[in-house]
Amino acid sequence: MWLPFHADGIEGLPEGLDYRFWDGAQDFPADPADCVFYVVPYMKPPAVARRPMAEMTSLRAVQTLSAGVDHVLPGLKSLRPGVQLCNARGVHEASTGELALALILASLRGIPDFVRAQDKGEWRSGFRPALADKSVLIVGYGSIGSAIEDRLVPFEVARVARVARSERTTARGPVHPLTELPALLPEADIVVLSTPLTDSTRGLVDAEFLGRMKDGALLVNVARGPVVDTKALLAELESGRITAALDVTDPEPLPLGHPLWQAPGVLISPHVGGPTSAFLPRAERLLVAQLNRFVNREPLGNVVLTTGT
Repeated sequence: MWLPFHADGIEGLPEGLDYRFWDGAQDFPADPADCVFYVVPYMKPPAVARRPMAEMTSLRAVQTLSAGVDHVLPGLKSLRPGVQLCNARGVHEASTGELALALILASLRGIPDFVRAQDKGEWRSGFRPALADKSVLIVGYGSIGSAIEDRLVPFEVARVARVARSERTTARGPVHPLTELPALLPEADIVVLSTPLTDSTRGLVDAEFLGRMKDGALLVNVARGPVVDTKALLAELESGRITAALDVTDPEPLPLGHPLWQAPGVLISPHVGGPTSAFLPRAERLLVAQLNRFVNREPLGNVVLTTGT
């Protein structure tokens, strides 16, 4: 069992297993061919996460500590059939929901401008947009999208519209399919992206998508950078027609001198939706649950796909 945490610090792990600590170091902790359960190191480059996978010939499960699994998908091609890929559903919802709300409020109320004014000792007052009475569109209504709506409710928004890959009904109302996005975008004051990165969502937010957003709308991306066409977004930002708050970018990390850094009306945070004080205890609870299921030959949770099927 390869873990990115030291096993002796996690209460409740099943006994009798051979736990090896690996957090992406150059040297492997053991022969990858002997690993049967691989917990992918968190917040490491995709190449690091995938590096041992081609040699993991005995592997039965891959567990990410992120909600998205796009960084490990190319590595699955080298695995034998029957390997289950599991994500970290339940770990990041609270933290990502908090950040999405923070980005919305900071952008609307002009917090970055206040900080810049404070640095200069300047008092800049005036009217700012409120979140109250705004219409919000959440694109990607899984567990994180739902957590974002949970945090929007107390702020007296006028309406929340929900979009996901497939149409369904929830206790809060309907979830619209992606095909209805063109009709929903012009009605939204705030568009929040929380969709996974897949072939169908890569470049989803292109010039046409952005062009359908209403003048003055705010785009918030807590999903993945490549969901948004950066060139198309820059054109809209530079025109001043919309604003944006981005926790993820394409490219990422955003290099020095990239035009997004200086684009008007954009707030950028460095992909910090997940790494908070809430991460470690929730990640450890997930691993304890998954490894106990594994040794007891019970079905694993959070299974995204199984190789060879």
